[in-house]
Amino acid sequence: MRGDSLRTSKSANVTVLVTLAVLVLGLGFAAWWMATFERVIKVQALPPRGEAAYNPLYALKLSLVADGQPTNARQRLELDENPLGPHDTLLLYGDPATLRAQERSELLDWVARGGHLILRTPELSEDLDIDDAPIFGELGLLLDGVGEDDDPVAECMGLRVAREDDHVEFCNARRFAFADDGPEILLSWDDEATETSVFARLAHGRGTVDVLADLDFLNNYQLEDGPHYALALQLFQPNRGEGGTAHLIYSADVPSLFRLMMRYGWMIATPLLLALILWLWLRTERLGPLQPSPAVERRSLLEHVQANGDHLYRYGRSAVLYAAVFEAFLRRLRRRDPYAAALEGVLRVEAIARRTGMSAAEIEDALRYPRPRDPRDFVYRIAKLLHLRHRL
Repeated sequence: MRGDSLRTSKSANVTVLVTLAVLVLGLGFAAWWMATFERVIKVQALPPRGEAAYNPLYALKLSLVADGQPTNARQRLELDENPLGPHDTLLLYGDPATLRAQERSELLDWVARGGHLILRTPELSEDLDIDDAPIFGELGLLLDGVGEDDDPVAECMGLRVAREDDHVEFCNARRFAFADDGPEILLSWDDEATETSVFARLAHGRGTVDVLADLDFLNNYQLEDGPHYALALQLFQPNRGEGGTAHLIYSADVPSLFRLMMRYGWMIATPLLLALILWLWLRTERLGPLQPSPAVERRSLLEHVQANGDHLYRYGRSAVLYAAVFEAFLRRLRRRDPYAAALEGVLRVEAIARRTGMSAAEIEDALRYPRPRDPRDFVYRIAKLLHLRHRL
């Protein structure tokens, strides 16, 4: 009884010690967690959805609406369905070189009645002729790199905004200059070193036309920058508060199919042409050798051997044929298993059986000489012997 009580007290002490150890570890972990844990808020940018996924001017549209400006954002001009008022502002985010003659005439007539048009010059990477962007010629502007031998200017322009870091704008953008008999210039952002401009506000009748070297600062990813937002506010200053609508055309009318094929068609036509050439090369008949083919009436070696065997068998020389097959079997046996080939009788049969995995009865049946003048037995023995030869 005393021993049982001692064991009970020891187990109780162990239980208490384990409980205390677990409690101390738990309290220590909790203290460490409270001392080192720090709540961090991480903002994860999600991919755009809805209109923001395909409209690069969606952020500009929301900004104008929040400022109280009625806004109409669409992909095409569609002037018949969306008539322009005398106090409206129309922004062409795409390449104005794709405008048709009728659209250019309607836009300039609308500007003359008091509208405000915002254009960008074609990209610097495009090779242009004078006739490729006629609207700039109608406005009295000369595009940089068009009709000149010098390379166009690709340097950036410095942009300084109060309480913002120094910024650069219009990098690798096509600049422009003014013709001698050009329009009335209300505002301009010029580079005196190169005698080119990156921004100009032109008077056209009772309205204005803003021409910029680039409009990328208006897209969804760059408008949040302070200098870009300040520049956008100045861009929409004309007709502001007049009750007009801001029309944001983020994809001007597409060029003709022929022009698109000439500009981008080679990307598809080149691999297709290479695939067609490869297919024709694979399907083309090959030229034969320089040496002429043998005559058709010449018999092959197999036909000659077959005829020779038929001749020997017809004249009772089947023993010669069997001896040739048996000799071929022995030659292979000497190459594959010289030890079995050196044996005789039952020992050879057992050695061959161990090598081929066949039974001794099958080996003896294959090595038995055919009965004389028995064609069926002759064919059977030859077939068995050939089968045994292939099993070696």
